[in-house]
Amino acid sequence: MQYRRLGQAGIKLSAVGLGGWTTFGESVQDQAVAREIILAAYEAGVNFFDIADAYAAGASEVMMGKVLRELPRHTLVISSKLYWPMSDDVNDRGLSRKHIFESVVKSLQRIGTDYLDIYYCHRYDAETPLEETVRAMDDLVHQGKVLYWGTSEWSGAQIAQAVGLSRQHNLYGPSVEQPGYSLLRRERVEGEIIPAVRAHGIGLTTFSPLGNGLLTGKYDGGVPADSRAARNTNLRERLTSDLVDKVRRLKPIADDLGLTRAQLAVAWILRHPELSSVITGATKPEHVASNAKAAEATLTPDVVAAIDSIFA
Repeated sequence: MQYRRLGQAGIKLSAVGLGGWTTFGESVQDQAVAREIILAAYEAGVNFFDIADAYAAGASEVMMGKVLRELPRHTLVISSKLYWPMSDDVNDRGLSRKHIFESVVKSLQRIGTDYLDIYYCHRYDAETPLEETVRAMDDLVHQGKVLYWGTSEWSGAQIAQAVGLSRQHNLYGPSVEQPGYSLLRRERVEGEIIPAVRAHGIGLTTFSPLGNGLLTGKYDGGVPADSRAARNTNLRERLTSDLVDKVRRLKPIADDLGLTRAQLAVAWILRHPELSSVITGATKPEHVASNAKAAEATLTPDVVAAIDSIFA
C-alpha cells in the first residue's frame, strides 16, 4: 500500500481508502460481514475510512465505528461529513454554526471516537455565510474534535474563497476536497478542481471511481439480476451499448497489466500527483484486497493515452 500526504498537510492517507456510502447500513446489513470487510481493509494497509452522517441515516457511522474501535486509534484516519438534513427540523441541516457544532458531537458518539481526523462540509451551503462556516470549523480544530477539515463537491471558486477567508482571518482553512471522479465523470475535476487544489496546497480524495460499478465489466453480457443496475433505473439507463463497448475495450489493456478493469480504473485516478486517496466500496472481504492492488500499479504514458482514446 502507498501512503500519500493530504496536500501540504503532514498527515498521510492510504492511496486506497474504504468508504461507507451505499455499503455499510445499506448493502451490508450484517455487522459480522462489516467487521470482516473493515478488518480485511486494515490488514491490506488501508488506514483511511470515510463515512458521513447522512450515509444510511447514521447507521454507517455506527456500523463502521463498532469495528474501528477494535483497532489502535493512532493507526487510523477517520473522516465524516455533514450538510444533508438529518431530521425534519429546520436547523438540522446545512453548514450553520449550530448544525456544525451539534452534528460533530453526534458523529463522534455514533463512531465512538474522541476526534475526527477529517471533517467534510458535504456540500456548499448558499444559505449560510461562508465566514460563519469557516470560523465554526476553525473552532472545532481548536477544541480538538477535528484535526483537519475539508469540502466535498465544492466548486473551485468556493474552495478558493474559503482559503482566502481563512488566511485573511488567520483561521484553519480547508485541507482537502472530495469530489466524485472516474473515467465516466472527469471534465469538472480535471478542468476545475485539480487546478484549484494544486494552487492552494489542498489534498484530493475522490469517490465513486468505478462509476457505480459500470466500469467493472460486470455488464458486458447484460444486466445481472442481483446487480445494482437491476435495482436502480437511473443507473440502468446509463448502460448504453456505446458505454458497454467502451468498457469492453478496457479489458485487453487491463489484461496486459495483470489487472482487472476495476483495478485499472482506480490506478488511472491515482496517476495524478494531487490525489491523496481513492475511496472505494466493498461488500465482500475479497473486494478489499482487489481494490488495494490498484495502488501497486504504474501506468505508463502509452497506457494512459490508450485509456484516454476510449474515454476522451
